[in-house]
Amino acid sequence: MATKNIELIIAPPTPHFVGDGFRVHNFIPSAYHLDMERMNPFLMLDYNSKHFFAPSDTPRGVGVHPHRGFETITIAYKGKVAHHDSAGNSGVIGEGDVQWMTAASGILHKEYHEKEFSKNGGDFQMVQLWVNLPAKDKMSPPKYQGIRNEEINKVILPNNAGIVEVIAGEFENTKGTANTFTPVHLQNAKLNKGGKVNFHFPAHFNTGLVVIEGSIKINDAEIAPTDHFVLFENKGEDFTIEALENAIVLILSGAPILEPIVAHGPFVMNTREEIIQAFNDVNMGKFGYLED
Repeated sequence: MATKNIELIIAPPTPHFVGDGFRVHNFIPSAYHLDMERMNPFLMLDYNSKHFFAPSDTPRGVGVHPHRGFETITIAYKGKVAHHDSAGNSGVIGEGDVQWMTAASGILHKEYHEKEFSKNGGDFQMVQLWVNLPAKDKMSPPKYQGIRNEEINKVILPNNAGIVEVIAGEFENTKGTANTFTPVHLQNAKLNKGGKVNFHFPAHFNTGLVVIEGSIKINDAEIAPTDHFVLFENKGEDFTIEALENAIVLILSGAPILEPIVAHGPFVMNTREEIIQAFNDVNMGKFGYLED
């Protein structure tokens, strides 16, 4: 198979706060032409690199806000996040857990530091992704998948290289735990120093990775340090990662949804008219109710 080469290695952009609980580097959309179209179906990637939050009696986070037309996925690496939404779902995710919320036809939600974590303070590290939905599914009912780490299917790599957690998609015939609407691969490679692993995705899938911990060498050539994003070319199918020290790497690859993307704030639809309708529906209370 042909090698999938690197197009760009991107240093973490200047961080900004989302609410008062998420200090994030916005990789998608960002500079370097890494817009929603380029990484479609991945519309947004906010990376909260490891950051210490001092103890607080009032949990930090993001208050009630709406979404329509896509899914939000939060992956916890350090700290704990609590979630509530207007469909009646709630949950807490901690280290290694995943929260997969399908906003679809419309939902209100809030997310914030879990109460005990907030009281004690500590290191906090998360990734939040927005994943697009095809037009036929944008108005489907909202749903929620709270996935504990022990529920995530894992592949043990040979030669004590480490493990791959298959959150969604497939790795070496092991299916991901999460249900998806379109072909989406989302995997955590947790590698020991010197560990190597090969990934294989179709050439036309939009593919990238985030170095969460450690540093890695890709295709026996280029080095990607901690907190960097790597964008791959849409050519070739295979690439290799080698851990230069103990490393955690989030790999994402997905089939592009070849439909118009019209985004405004918390809504991603196919037309401007649908965006206007989303605002009208929120104002009319059609997304339900959630106390702030």
